[in-house]
Amino acid sequence: MLFAYHARIGTRRGRRSLGCFAQAVLLLRFMRQRAAIADLARDNTISLSSAYRYLHEALDVLAAQAPELPEVVADAVHSGTEHFLLDGTLIPTDRVHDRTGQGDRWYSGKHRHHGGLVQVITDPDGRPLWVSPVEPGCTHDLTAARVHALPLLYLAAGHGVPTLADKA
Repeated sequence: MLFAYHARIGTRRGRRSLGCFAQAVLLLRFMRQRAAIADLARDNTISLSSAYRYLHEALDVLAAQAPELPEVVADAVHSGTEHFLLDGTLIPTDRVHDRTGQGDRWYSGKHRHHGGLVQVITDPDGRPLWVSPVEPGCTHDLTAARVHALPLLYLAAGHGVPTLADKA
């Protein structure tokens, strides 16, 4: 994926500090080991700004591979999926604080932690099919579901693929 992206944007061979493999390892270390950006930059002998640029570039390439919700719904209707499962979850973080106005938007009072709220749609076996964009942690599950998922899930229900969700 990264190699194809570099070819598409016209990056010439040998012009980057990190190759595709090293850039993928940087992303994996950030995601799996929660490695600090400064440590990743030091370990790869690149500047801090280059580490951020490589990380965000790899994240964008990875995110572009994810299917959009209309595609997920159309595939489920076509394949005869029994039902969807919808649930919201808070992804905890210690790296985001936004104190604007009355309080901290990224703080979830329900979970008593900072984080981002995402809605996840899974198949009947629990395999993730789609994940919504991140909302601030103070956002209620139902509000996020109404914005990101419910309009298309109503259409899926009209085609015989209902959605099961909790009360939140």
